[in-house]
Amino acid sequence: MSRIVIFANGNLTEPDSLRRRLRPSDRIFCADGGTVHALALGLTPDGHHGDLDSLPPELTAQMEAARVIFQRHPPRKDLTDLELAFQTALAEQVDEVLLVTALGGRLDQMLANIFLLARPEYASARLTLVDGPQLATVLRSHQSLVLTGQPGDTLSLVPLTPTVQQVNLSGVEWPLVEATLSFGSTWSISNTFTGSQVTVRIGEGMVLVVHIEMNG
Repeated sequence: MSRIVIFANGNLTEPDSLRRRLRPSDRIFCADGGTVHALALGLTPDGHHGDLDSLPPELTAQMEAARVIFQRHPPRKDLTDLELAFQTALAEQVDEVLLVTALGGRLDQMLANIFLLARPEYASARLTLVDGPQLATVLRSHQSLVLTGQPGDTLSLVPLTPTVQQVNLSGVEWPLVEATLSFGSTWSISNTFTGSQVTVRIGEGMVLVVHIEMNG
């Protein structure tokens, strides 16, 4: 399964945990200052996207010497550097995009980075955001997801549409059968893994599935 990992310009939390999640076959894209985080992990980006306002000049020179592909954009533009990187990644028809170092700092940017996963234009790939022991994946209508963890892990469902219908959730302390979730409700927050596997399946709607690993 092809995967592109996109480094954003948020906080790099638990770098060792992030290293363990990366695969040798991953392609690495960076949204401007995300290049700093990739380099901190010893990674050479396959592509850099942005206006270079968050990248020190010496790192820009280092990337140019390594023949990293730059997609330069003006500082005044309609989309963030991260969304531009998303568009490039999904244009390559990958199976999955893993978004990392996307949280921390400004609240507006954190929320925008999370909701970016829900854009209908980006439905062609599985989109997952990772922050330390926390993984968030978008499920769209008639999709399912199997999560692997351990007893005690936290599982939350955050509705992204007015309602999410026919929600089925198994492998948790409080399972759901053909349930309806409402946007803004906390009903489906902080469930708990009872074993090593959880299955989520929905009918109509869109939900953010958040898995918090107890020993991530």
